Parts: sequence; C-alpha cells; structure tokens
Amino acid sequence: MNHFTISALLILFLVTQSCEKESSLTTPVASSPTEYFDWSGMTNTDNTALLRKYTPFQLTTDLSELSDNQRAMIKVLIEAASIMDDLFWYDAYGDKNELLESLKTNELKAFALINYGPWDRLGDNVPFVDGVGAKPAGANFYPADMTKEEFENADLTDKASLYTYIRRDGDQKLISIPYHEQFKVEVKQVSDLLKKAAALAENEGLKKYLELRSEAILTDDYQKSDMAWLDMKSNQIDIVIGPIETYEDQLFGYKSAHEAYVLVKDMAWSKRLEKYAAYLPELQRGLPVDDQYKKEEPGTDTELNAYDVIFYAGDCNAGSKTIAINLPNDEEVQLAKGTRRLQLKNAMQAKFDKILTPIADMLVDDEQRAHITFDAFFANTMFHEVSHGLGIKNTINSKGTVRTALKEHASALEEGKADMLGLYMIRQLHEKGEIEGDIKDYYVTFMTSIFRSVRFGAASAHGKANMIRFNYFNERGAFEQNAETGKFKVNFDRFEDAMDELSELILTLQGDGNYEGVSKLVAEKAVIGPGLQGDLDKLAAAGIPVDIVFEQGLGVLTFD
Repeated sequence: MNHFTISALLILFLVTQSCEKESSLTTPVASSPTEYFDWSGMTNTDNTALLRKYTPFQLTTDLSELSDNQRAMIKVLIEAASIMDDLFWYDAYGDKNELLESLKTNELKAFALINYGPWDRLGDNVPFVDGVGAKPAGANFYPADMTKEEFENADLTDKASLYTYIRRDGDQKLISIPYHEQFKVEVKQVSDLLKKAAALAENEGLKKYLELRSEAILTDDYQKSDMAWLDMKSNQIDIVIGPIETYEDQLFGYKSAHEAYVLVKDMAWSKRLEKYAAYLPELQRGLPVDDQYKKEEPGTDTELNAYDVIFYAGDCNAGSKTIAINLPNDEEVQLAKGTRRLQLKNAMQAKFDKILTPIADMLVDDEQRAHITFDAFFANTMFHEVSHGLGIKNTINSKGTVRTALKEHASALEEGKADMLGLYMIRQLHEKGEIEGDIKDYYVTFMTSIFRSVRFGAASAHGKANMIRFNYFNERGAFEQNAETGKFKVNFDRFEDAMDELSELILTLQGDGNYEGVSKLVAEKAVIGPGLQGDLDKLAAAGIPVDIVFEQGLGVLTFD
C-alpha cells in the first residue's frame, strides 16, 4: 500500500492538543467509507489489503408500518447522531478533515473513516499512514505527552470524571474541560434536535426521555435521563446517544466516548424475550463464586429487547461494530433499576452470515459443524449483555467501583465476565427448560465466536477478553485441534469446568479490585500464540472478513 505523510501541523496537534473551550470541529466532509470506496468492485491489490478486513452491509428495516411522525423523527435523530460522530472523531483523534485532506487515495480515506483516525483498530492500532506515531493510550482525552504519574499528582477534583478532557494551560499545567464546554455549539445543536424529536413523539415515555436527554447533553448530567430511558417500555423508536463507553480510553479507562444508535424495536421479538429478566436475582445467587462476591442484588427493572439498528455513529461504529448493548453504565442506576439489553438483530445476522459461518466451515470439526446456529449466536450474544448486570459492581474492600479500581483493564475483564456468565445463564436456563435446543449448539457456537472476536486484536477490550478465554480454555482441554485437518472440537465436560473456573477467577479479581492480578492475567493470557495466529492467517488468506462496514443513512432508507 502507498502511504502518505501527515503534515507537521497535524503531528503538532497530536502532541500539544488544543485547550479551546469552543467548537474544535470544522465544516464536515463526507463521513461514510462507502462514499470513497465501492466494495462491490474491489480487486486484490496492495491498496485494498486493509479494506478487505471489512465487508459491506446495508443498514435498513421496514418503516412502512411507522406513523408519519415516527418517520419524521428518524430523520431528526439521524441528524443528531451525525453530530455525535464528529465529536467521537475528536475523542479518538482530533481533526478529521485535516487527516482526510492529507490522504491521497480514496482507499486510505475510506480506511481512515472506518478507524476514526490513522491507526488500524483491528491491527492492534498500528498506524497505516507514514509519519504518524503510535496511538496515545489515552486517545485525545489527555495530552499525548502526559504521564500517568503527572495525572495522579494533578490537583483536579474532576480529573477522573467520565465527562472531562484533560488539557494544558499556558503554563503547561494540567487543567480539565467539561465535554459540554469543549463543544458548546455542537451540544446545543444536539439538544435542539432532541427537543424537536420529542415534539414529534407520540409515546409519552419516549417524549420524556428525549426531553431529559436534551437537557443532559448540555450539562453532562445523565442520570435522570438514564432513569427515564429505563422507564419507557412501549416505544418503537429509540436512540442511544451521548458519551457512554470507556473503551477508547486505554490509559485509565475513565473517559467516556461519544456515540449514537438510531433504532427501531422489533416488538414481536422483544415480547418473546421478556421472561428472561425475571431470573436475574436467582441466577445472581447461584453464581459459582463465594457469597461475598455476589451479595449485590441486580436491579429488577431489567429489560431485553430486539431492534433493527438503522444508524451507527461514533464509538460503536469504530472498527468492530457493536451488535448488542447493555446500558446504562451508571452503577447507581443499575443497582436501583437495572439495565436494558438491546440486541441489534440485523447487524447480528450480518456478522453470522458473512463472518461466523465461513469461519465455522474452515475451523470447526465436521461432526460438530451442525451445532453452529443463528439462534445460539443470538442467545450467546444476548446473555452476554444480560450478564453485565450479574456479579459485582463495587469492590468488597473499599477500593471503590470495579471500574475505577481496575482502571484500563476494567473493560476487558468486564467483557470476559459477561461472556462467561452468559454461558452460565444459558446452562442454568436450559436445565430449567426455559431455553430450547441442544446445549451443544450454544457451546460450539460460542467456541467458534472466539475465533471471530479474537481477530479484533489487542487494541479491543473484546479482543483481549477472547484471547484470555482461548488460552485459558486451551490449557484446560476445553477443546482440541485435529492435527491433520486443523479443525477444532469441543470437549463438553472440560468446557463447562473451564467456564466455571474462569468465571470464579474473574469475579474474584473484580470484587477484590485486584489491579495487579488483572494486569498479570492480561500480560500472560491476552496474547495470540503461534498456533492460533496460524489459524487466523488461514482465515485471512481465505478472504473471510473480520468485520462489517455500513452503508447507512437517509439514502438507504425507504420512507414512502
């Protein structure tokens, strides 16, 4: 691939980072990778090597049964989400337009848009543009030259806030700038659009949520709107919007990144999922760990819903695409009311068809290949999200929340916990007769999904979690590889034993707030050995994509 050097001004920007409190965004340019590159005509050249990691998928759904107001609302919500997309560019990198204008080929521009910067998210954040150094662990949330020690010693009361950027003043001292002050213009625009959407809302719960969210975006105080989001039950249109997840901050895991999803609820699918939430308290009590690590009671207002997502923006759209959501992240809200789990079934189906099925054909033993099913993939993904509500949110030894105690490792460990406890839930509910099908379907599909998710790389919390699990399960004989065919087979008894052992280990590390123990686990297990790398190379050589890229927005939706 031909690489091009970013200007000295851009490098200077990454080092110094602006302290401006007003808008730092410029006039937006084309923001969809499909506007720069047509995957349908892709040829096998050096310029397309990186783009072949992705396969396109059109985000749409049937809007014919929606009311005129609902269809009008979708247009407004997509406009608001598009603004959040630009805010995430600032979180992750800085000036989007300057980067795109410095790149000389459409292939590079498309890849930069997928990655929200010049670093390959599915390639351990290796830069793909000449002249760009390593991605700062703290992305653009902190000065690139700031050390951890400098941050820890800084006398700033809100330095660990989810909603502040850390910058330098004229004397090079660290200061904090709230998100809503950094982007006064943009958050006002988003707020006004959410109010406009609220005026169109025919569902009272949705109207209240949109009104409260429009206020929250102006102040970075999201708890009331989070509560209102959980209170609304019968809405068919939904939007998840704000600075939410902390994956992008790999320095401390403190700072939340901007994102948005515009969603249409599948009312029939959601109705079928209602019953599972009622089992959470019972399942919490039965977790395979000492009582002190499961003493918290999960909220009782938990919901499971299925959606078609029609627009991704920001963090959720960067690199590997999110296919299920568990929110809110606020520990107080979770303990008081629970969470909502959103299964994004159209995006999920795309990953199953375009990625998981081809992986299974190459790497799963012929005797177990029939156990790969979409129903099992959907259930594994769903109960992963449900299981974020199980376990422990606050350490048992006064170290604060698990998130703050485990810092940059919190997200990877939490994703690993959710994977393990999701399987635990499936086994328990299957034994109760609440889940149909052969339990082997869930286990074999889960194992195959490790090969899918581990390809996200060490830059991803999900990638790290899957590396840890692959190595842990492999050491305990949970699966074996045929030396002749290279295909894998699950050993079901050892698989369940490994599942319980890893669940206990993760829950104990979280409850103890054991930062050193988690650091050791990540260092030893979040690695790809030669054998696994060889299998991943086979998938790449066969042209199996790692993830999907969306063709989305008003141009692909049918409103008439």
